[in-house]
Amino acid sequence: MARLTHIFTRFAVVVSEWTGKPVIFVLALASVVLWGATGPIFGYSDTWQLVINTSTTIVTFLMVFLLQNAQTRDTRAIQAKLNELILTSAAENRFVGIENLDEEDLKHLDRLVEKAAKREPEQHQGKAGESIEHDRAIAATSANNRERRRVSRTASSKAKSETENSSRKPA
Repeated sequence: MARLTHIFTRFAVVVSEWTGKPVIFVLALASVVLWGATGPIFGYSDTWQLVINTSTTIVTFLMVFLLQNAQTRDTRAIQAKLNELILTSAAENRFVGIENLDEEDLKHLDRLVEKAAKREPEQHQGKAGESIEHDRAIAATSANNRERRRVSRTASSKAKSETENSSRKPA
């Protein structure tokens, strides 16, 4: 399985690099123009239309998976590099792994960092870490509360459906 994954990864890298070149775009454009020019020859038939529709659908379908694979790998590599920079600098080590936070927590953290960046340097020297830590604790608490509410809703929905099912049983 690991060998198959390695082969697919190499294939995805080669194809994504190859398809990103301008010459490939020109080739694709020329293909569409050629197809359009053959319309009168084939009488704009259903088969003529089916050729372009089918070929573009298949290419698009396959390219989505290849490009997603390449993007995922690139994102992981960038995150690893950023994490290394954070760990080897004076930056807050707590920022390592924040890409796994949900959208709401990331937006909150982004606002906190913006707010810290706007402060005067002498005002937040030595205090920025405390402020960010405090705000992160608040964000973590809100995330925990959301999770508790979700679990509670799930449990109450389950209990409600069990109650409804038991009341529907014939006596």
